[in-house]
Amino acid sequence: MSRVIDMIGGNLPFLIKAENKMFMPWNDELLTGISEIDSQHKWLVEATNRLHDELSKPQSDPAVVGDILEGLVDYTFNHFIMEEELFERFGYPETAAHKAQHNVFTAKISGLLHKHEDGEIASGEALELLKSWLIQHIMKTDKAYVSFFGANGMT
Repeated sequence: MSRVIDMIGGNLPFLIKAENKMFMPWNDELLTGISEIDSQHKWLVEATNRLHDELSKPQSDPAVVGDILEGLVDYTFNHFIMEEELFERFGYPETAAHKAQHNVFTAKISGLLHKHEDGEIASGEALELLKSWLIQHIMKTDKAYVSFFGANGMT
């Protein structure tokens, strides 16, 4: 486990380094207050933990890693479509910038899946991408739309 933590820098405020603890536990800092979005974000945290757990094994199973990466690709497409539909419905002024971030992340996570399918072993690169996304995008960028949606009648 410490091998994977070392690979990704291990400095998350909610990262637990102790053995037998969850890599990235869900916490209230990740809540947007929009239940459907929160449940999807929670799934992302759980998938990140599953990927970490698999990569932490002495011999990770490429099929399991592939399944997790495929799930992450599906997640990105479905979650981003839902978010972007809300942006359009409510006239969110930062829609273009937010969509651009979604496009970058989708390309990166798809790239990781393609590398995996080409036989490259997933590593801390995948965990670093997910960690960065959770911190930078969900905790900052996504939270920026919460007050806008609330002011426009979404609860």
